[in-house]
Amino acid sequence: MVECRAETRAVLPRRKMALPFARSLCLCRCGAQRLGVAAAEARRGVSFKLEEKTAHSSLALFKGDTGVKYGMVGLEPTMLAPNVERFREWAVVLADTVVTGGRHYWEVTVKRSQQFRIGVADVDLSRDSCIGVDDRSWVFAYAQRKWHTMLANEKAPVEGIGHPEKVGLLLEYEARKLSLVDVSRIAVVHTLQTDFRGPVVPAFALWDGELLTHSGLEVPEGL
Repeated sequence: MVECRAETRAVLPRRKMALPFARSLCLCRCGAQRLGVAAAEARRGVSFKLEEKTAHSSLALFKGDTGVKYGMVGLEPTMLAPNVERFREWAVVLADTVVTGGRHYWEVTVKRSQQFRIGVADVDLSRDSCIGVDDRSWVFAYAQRKWHTMLANEKAPVEGIGHPEKVGLLLEYEARKLSLVDVSRIAVVHTLQTDFRGPVVPAFALWDGELLTHSGLEVPEGL
């Protein structure tokens, strides 16, 4: 009996020594998982919805304010609550989240639209203006089956992309770049050099069909 008790006392310390090691291993794994989540969040771009109070009366939002559709008649301006944030002359809507730095990527699904503009604009862009018309917005426009850039109402052709169902935009704030991305091959088609002077916001305009936005995405590898 004495020998049995002695053997038991010799085994117990080994078990106690194993417990701190197991806890350390668990903490390391948890820490690695948290770092992985933090890294993924750092790669994730801005998440936004469309801001109804900025939408022109000819536009209607849908799918939780992530999509916008054009109506030829639209709502009577008198039916809308007075709002200085609403675009008055052009079919424009802005997102509800501003960007002040970083790299951000979002995609736009195009449904039955043959004339639209996508890009970014100053948050205080005149509500009597349209994106692409002045020098406070940077835009990729599609019209007459062709893409072109727009800045201060100046147009330049964009080659190498047709009328896809979905396109991407890559915003690199510090580098002052806005790029149109072909999502079918995850490749930059064209890059606009910008001159951001303050916060900007994703911006959209359309004159037929629908646009559906997809935000909060990670910047694809290789971009």
